[in-house]
Amino acid sequence: MVKAVSAPTQKGTLERATRHVAAPIDSGDVEYGFGVVGAGVIGAFHAAAVAMVPDARLVAVTDVDPGRAEAFAGRHGCVAVPDLDGLVGRDDVDVVAVCVPSGLHAEVGVRAARAGKHLVVEKPIDVSLDAADRLIAAAAAARVTATVISQHRFDPGLIELRRLIDAGALGRLLLGQASTKWWRGQEYYDSAGWRGTWAMDGGALMNQGIHYADLLRWCLGPVAEVSAVTVTQAHDMEAEDCALATVRFTSGAVGTITATTSVVPGFPQRLEISGTEGSAVVEDGVLVYREVRGGAGGKDGASGAAEAGGVGEPGGSAAANAADLEVASHAAQVADLVAAIKERREPAVSLADARATLELVCAVYQSGREGQPVRVQ
Repeated sequence: MVKAVSAPTQKGTLERATRHVAAPIDSGDVEYGFGVVGAGVIGAFHAAAVAMVPDARLVAVTDVDPGRAEAFAGRHGCVAVPDLDGLVGRDDVDVVAVCVPSGLHAEVGVRAARAGKHLVVEKPIDVSLDAADRLIAAAAAARVTATVISQHRFDPGLIELRRLIDAGALGRLLLGQASTKWWRGQEYYDSAGWRGTWAMDGGALMNQGIHYADLLRWCLGPVAEVSAVTVTQAHDMEAEDCALATVRFTSGAVGTITATTSVVPGFPQRLEISGTEGSAVVEDGVLVYREVRGGAGGKDGASGAAEAGGVGEPGGSAAANAADLEVASHAAQVADLVAAIKERREPAVSLADARATLELVCAVYQSGREGQPVRVQ
């Protein structure tokens, strides 16, 4: 049985996300120094995101491979530091970006928090609820501000979808579908020993599908029960490369989650939300379709009409290549974190929120192992 976590309120989250997508936060003369832990692909995305935020500056990087850290520093105009202790010991590092393998997120985050550093942690918060709880406790004890990357909540199409939901335009929510049908070749999993392992990574759901699973929960609320099938079909790896789950939400709504890295050639991530008054579809952060009865929430006052496109511009897609990601939404979340530090508030995506999404993923895995439904409470 998986312990439940109440979903946070969403109105303030939506308002802040909308503001930060429209324009990065500028905190006046206050500039926050960022240190990146992990000089891989995702570390480079964090560096690019920091560069887009006016009151943030990349200061330092560290990596277990000193040569990779030096190369990263040369590309991004910061200094390479030999180890984590050296990075968190710097007075000019205010925020630590945790970009290491998922199973090390809590370990690195706890050490940074104890050094008094604010945190931006790549998804997921970690691969186990116990590790997530250690990080949450450390951040609370140190009174630092922390967020876990869920950058698609800041995509323009998702912001518009949440506006429709919060305005009641879709009516009582009934059904949701979150689909991540991507392709990763065996070389992806062979590129690092931790990829596809239970201890450090998880499979297609924990690594790739977690983003849209998070969006499904963000839209439909707390989860009550999960039934799932998880299999490994196309890759040599420990964890699953295909997960299918049905989800019952405490509201009475139901949903499905599909996550795989076995589909050629790979397709856009897709979120469908349907209610008693209408439906909406998001693909790769863009609201591609909506239909609302009576015109409620409809674009330009449309009544009973189906609409395609119109909200958000397509960015990079990671359907076939992990490096093809859109950095603007990462930057919006970094901007929100900086504003949260300045305003002494929780960021739009809190550690508790990230834990609740991890809890959903863990319930899917438990159900897949046991072959029976898992209650989340």
